[in-house]
Amino acid sequence: MNHPLHRKIGTIIDNALNAGKEIKVIKDPACCTDSHGKQHIPLFGSDVKSRSTRYCCVDLLILQEDKIRIIVEIEESDIKPTQICGKFLTSALSKNYIHKKDNGSKEMSESVAFIQVVDTSKLKDQSKKIRQILQLKESISQILPLKGSPVNKYELYFGTEKSDFEDMLGFIKSQLD
Repeated sequence: MNHPLHRKIGTIIDNALNAGKEIKVIKDPACCTDSHGKQHIPLFGSDVKSRSTRYCCVDLLILQEDKIRIIVEIEESDIKPTQICGKFLTSALSKNYIHKKDNGSKEMSESVAFIQVVDTSKLKDQSKKIRQILQLKESISQILPLKGSPVNKYELYFGTEKSDFEDMLGFIKSQLD
């Protein structure tokens, strides 16, 4: 399957964060231009890896000092409210990222940002979808922080594979100590 926006986001984040501060970028295969570093990124509701504790897989994680600091989800095709809210909530309810490639369980940091990127390339002129999604962003922001979840920041960006996403990169850098 072709995922141009996923690849774009994966590349620009990799390039922007390629050095320092004990930062590691983990990317889903859709976010990779080659086979280097790609893997599925499961999040779990506990530090026990099992089918019953796996809540979701995300597109990209940024770890700092071996803890989850930023979760990135990219919506290229399904930009309905249920999809957008569902990805956010299952991630926010999660506690750990567990993968054999990364030597066991990585827990959430005390403060975690969730970033959602929505592809606008397929929207028709005068579409009400952007206004709807901006309303969702406002609604999500109003319920943060969620009780019991370290996910306390939610950011939403619109764009296409031709966008530079400088505002998103600025936000990411501001979240990393």
